[in-house]
Amino acid sequence: MPRNFFKKFLPSHDSIRENRAVRLFGPLLAHHNLWHLHRRSVAGGVAIGLFTGLIPGPFQMLGAAILAIVFHVNLPVAVFTTLYTNPFTFVPLYLLAYRIGTLIVGHDGAMPNIVEEFETEGWSAWLPAFIEWLAKLGKPLLVGVPVLGMILATVGYFAVRGLWRLYVVRQWNKRRKRRLIFPPD
Repeated sequence: MPRNFFKKFLPSHDSIRENRAVRLFGPLLAHHNLWHLHRRSVAGGVAIGLFTGLIPGPFQMLGAAILAIVFHVNLPVAVFTTLYTNPFTFVPLYLLAYRIGTLIVGHDGAMPNIVEEFETEGWSAWLPAFIEWLAKLGKPLLVGVPVLGMILATVGYFAVRGLWRLYVVRQWNKRRKRRLIFPPD
């Protein structure tokens, strides 16, 4: 089931190899773990996607692809998993990272108020105001983001491995019960 579930959403190996952009990278993308769906490669892809998903901007998918190639884990799963960050989840995740960073760094300063920062800003000035607000968060945020990424990656990796194993054991037990009821001839 896990393999069939993912196969519905992933392109075929032939369509990937025939793609003009992919052909340029040739041997880098030839490792079988980059495309096969098994417990280790999918768990690693999820872990890399969760870690790189906290990278701001469009670099998260590029970072996930590079790390998936380096660590030989499922590339499409790694890139797809980065999508857990979006405009609705980004700010709460960074606030959590800031809190984690303050625990590690021991920073006692009050967090800059996001409401005050944005209430006077128009839509055209929203992005520069947001970047300025992030810069005010400083060292706790810089420490907290990688730590939160490591926590999410670790939890994601072991969750996928555990759920995959649980599914396989359940399937084995069903098959065993079926064979007891209807023994093979």
